[in-house]
Amino acid sequence: MDVLANLGLGFSTVLNLVDVQLPLVGVVPLPTNILLCFVGCLVGTLIGVLPGVGPIATITMLLPITFGLPPTGALIMLAGIYYGAQYGGSTTAILVNIPGEATSVVTAIDGHEMAKQGRAGAALGVAAIGSFFAGCVATVVIAALAAPLTHMALLFGPAEYFSLMVMGLVFAVVLAHGSLVKAMAMIFLGLLLSTVGTDLETGQDRLTFGFAPLSDGIDFAILAMGVFGFAEVLRNLGIDERRDLVSKPIGPLLPSRRDFRDSAMPVVRGTLVGSILGILPGNGAVLGPFASYTLEKRISRSPQRFGHGAIEGVAGPESANNAGAQTSFIPLLTLGVPPNAVMALMVGAMTIQGIIPGPQVMTKNPDLFWGMIASMWIGNLMLLVINLPMIGIWVRLLQVPYRLLFPTILVFSCIGIYSINNSPMDLVMTAGFALAGYTLIKLGFEPAPMLLGFVLGKLMEDNLRRALLMSRGSLLGVVERPLSAALLILAFAILCAAVLPNLRRGRDRVFAE
Repeated sequence: MDVLANLGLGFSTVLNLVDVQLPLVGVVPLPTNILLCFVGCLVGTLIGVLPGVGPIATITMLLPITFGLPPTGALIMLAGIYYGAQYGGSTTAILVNIPGEATSVVTAIDGHEMAKQGRAGAALGVAAIGSFFAGCVATVVIAALAAPLTHMALLFGPAEYFSLMVMGLVFAVVLAHGSLVKAMAMIFLGLLLSTVGTDLETGQDRLTFGFAPLSDGIDFAILAMGVFGFAEVLRNLGIDERRDLVSKPIGPLLPSRRDFRDSAMPVVRGTLVGSILGILPGNGAVLGPFASYTLEKRISRSPQRFGHGAIEGVAGPESANNAGAQTSFIPLLTLGVPPNAVMALMVGAMTIQGIIPGPQVMTKNPDLFWGMIASMWIGNLMLLVINLPMIGIWVRLLQVPYRLLFPTILVFSCIGIYSINNSPMDLVMTAGFALAGYTLIKLGFEPAPMLLGFVLGKLMEDNLRRALLMSRGSLLGVVERPLSAALLILAFAILCAAVLPNLRRGRDRVFAE
């Protein structure tokens, strides 16, 4: 009954009418949260359709805009961009064989083959319906687990939070693509960058090298925009434009009875796999589609069909994709720990709005917490309506050349960064981080663990200091508490297991596949 009452609060928050002053019209009551949810879903679908942009770069670009929005509306819009991009990514994967999102890589394998066979409509329809089902189920999971996890989180003290964040960073290392050593190096670089600025307790400058603009620390938006926004543009400018747009008709968007029958159970299994992996710290949501595809191929009676247009290879991964995207909000909203780079950006947006992520969000800002959950149901319905009827528009947008797209992105990004502090130095620092981020990408370093390290670094330092104060400066105070010790032991065991030669080779093989 409590969950139903809380969901009622959430829907009333989303549907609430706000008086807005419109030019030439006057004051008009508008459902602003619904409108912001629609804007987020539409922008998310758009950037999912256009390869090379992605939700991370888009959310960093829009962070300055959220300054003038109410907290609930701002976070609803940013959340819509994230799970909307998962929908849009399937369109390019199926029609052009270019995954708009990393999570849509698997969809391209069988989805594009179906498009070549004249069954693009069925693939798009199953992807949209599976995504809608998975999104709705994942939202139910969030609503069901939110209260128990929050009550459990209230038992956490500074020591437990420090240990939990250490475990989150270990997961980020293990689940990151590429070399473990490089992933660890990026985590430590992020932790190092988080210490730049004036120490609030001692008043001493740390790692500023006498450069006055760094005395207040590195602004989150500047780092994120440089490393993800600008660096991503630079990286894509070096990639040859090759668009394998199918010439055959798209076909009917409503799948046939056989398609429904073949894809029903893969959708259910994909939703379950994605929901579980999405909760894991360290970007487990990205692994959902890969795990779902592997599962469907192994249990299939005719695995040879996979890679040649099997509809199960579209239904399962797309469901896992959207389920994982939404359940990744669980550790963020209940524990205050971002499981991936996009959730780290959400932490930045919440901090900008003066909201401290963690269990106190549910108690101090229940309208925001349950409003976001209610908006996900509405957002999933919007995405179903947005995606299928507008396929023709998305196909035309795929013909926009990158050389016209990226300069526009850079101009709007520069305006957004300058508007934060009205400081030209912010633009210079963003350009510096862009060059650094581009260099790291070229050298095979994944920037996402660095952003997680940067966001969690300040929280880890604060909680460690509090734990040391409570134990009068003794580190034993961190390991003497049973829950804190258990989390540290688990993190150490996971890291040791990942370093073992056999498991490491298996991990590298999985990512290569």
